[in-house]
Amino acid sequence: MTAEISQTQDTGWRFETSYLGLPEAFFTRQPPVPVKEPRLVLWNAPLAETLGLRLAAADTTALARIFAGNELPAGATPLAQAYGGHQYGHFTMLGDGRAVLLGEHIAPDGARFDIQLKGSGRTPYSRGGDGRAALGPMLREYIISEAMAGLGIPTTRSLAVVATGELVAREGMLPGAVLTRVAASHIRVGTFEFAAGFLGPEGVRALADYTIARHYPGLRDADNPYLAFLEAVVARQADLIARWMLVGFIHGVMNTDNMAISGETIDYGPCAFMDAYDPNTVFSSIDRHGRYAYGQQPPIATWNLARFAETLLTLIDSDEKKAVAKAETAVNDFDAVVQRHWLAGMRGKLGLTGEDAGDEGLISALLIWMAKEKADFTLTFHRLADGSADDATGGEGWVARWRARRDAQGDAAKSAALMRSHNPQVIPRNHKVEEALAAANRGELAPLHQLLDALRDPYAPRGDRTGYETPPPERDACYRTYCGT
Repeated sequence: MTAEISQTQDTGWRFETSYLGLPEAFFTRQPPVPVKEPRLVLWNAPLAETLGLRLAAADTTALARIFAGNELPAGATPLAQAYGGHQYGHFTMLGDGRAVLLGEHIAPDGARFDIQLKGSGRTPYSRGGDGRAALGPMLREYIISEAMAGLGIPTTRSLAVVATGELVAREGMLPGAVLTRVAASHIRVGTFEFAAGFLGPEGVRALADYTIARHYPGLRDADNPYLAFLEAVVARQADLIARWMLVGFIHGVMNTDNMAISGETIDYGPCAFMDAYDPNTVFSSIDRHGRYAYGQQPPIATWNLARFAETLLTLIDSDEKKAVAKAETAVNDFDAVVQRHWLAGMRGKLGLTGEDAGDEGLISALLIWMAKEKADFTLTFHRLADGSADDATGGEGWVARWRARRDAQGDAAKSAALMRSHNPQVIPRNHKVEEALAAANRGELAPLHQLLDALRDPYAPRGDRTGYETPPPERDACYRTYCGT
């Protein structure tokens, strides 16, 4: 007997779509477009349990219908969001061109999450696109976003991937899919740019008040809530970007529409993790000038936040000059805050407690050596953490300097535990991701599940990860990723 999902059965959905309270220009009510033959490919049961969804008894056919958009959960109010964005420095009117927000689900602990179907068909914002997604990029987002969650980095999550039984035209005819994305919200810097550009000050005020209430409720009673809002977003983004840098993650397409106001990593397109350390590393096929290179991520985030600040000026102060001065102070703090987070994280990666004036020089010397020797970013730090690094690491005399700094702390066990908690054994290695995706496109899912298992608890030492923790035999300098649109 198949376990059908009845609309009268309490499956745990608790939709309460507050976004509908914004002016209607911010969205269009839009149902997902049904697909031909939905088939469940991936299902994130632990995440479903965290969300309070009671779908364990449902069969895969029933789950596939819901997460393809063929059947709406009870209480869903599907809509496509409008937003703009600076893409490679140029402003464009955008919006959900291939995604539909089913609504905001309230988890058992009261937390609110957007449930979005990505690849769910055309919307008014599709700009001539087909509104669909290919299986490979949706599986890729599932892998990378769940790996980021495991690494402890704020991120959207992936609940399910459903194959559609239809083909989409990209570089060729590819199998289609729908991803279910879970996010604190999908409000972006680009959402504020849309409001400022098309709705004026009152539209920005409505969006800002809504976003503060949803993500920063403690700021509502601040002396200047809109300035405090800007400062809070700057602080969250500084923490996020530092975390990316500490694991060698490259977002690849840091347009303003891909910067979430909640401080989560969002929109996994041409993203990847570095193998060999090089601040100029670029994997995106369309980033030909290195705008979004690994080392460029902090300054690009500053640029994006300046665009965000511009949308809030009339709310920050009625005097334009005073508003600009206050906003500039907030945004200009970003670099220093990122540096503090990054330095604290690097101390953790090297097992250094407290602060020493020589720490920055010690860290810099190691990174310079890593770049020169094309040393693997993750593996170098992991070997230092597990004691398997040789004395040549860091160049002549570096290991001795590092050990002397650690020995001066006097607590070897604390230092070792600190390193273990900051240095993952595994990341989603590009060659392993591609192997799993290629197999999945052939209908073989075992490599995909093996990869996801290897990425589970990345900081925990495990002996069953052979082949997943090491870089490819040859450097991945020619590796390219694509946005999947």
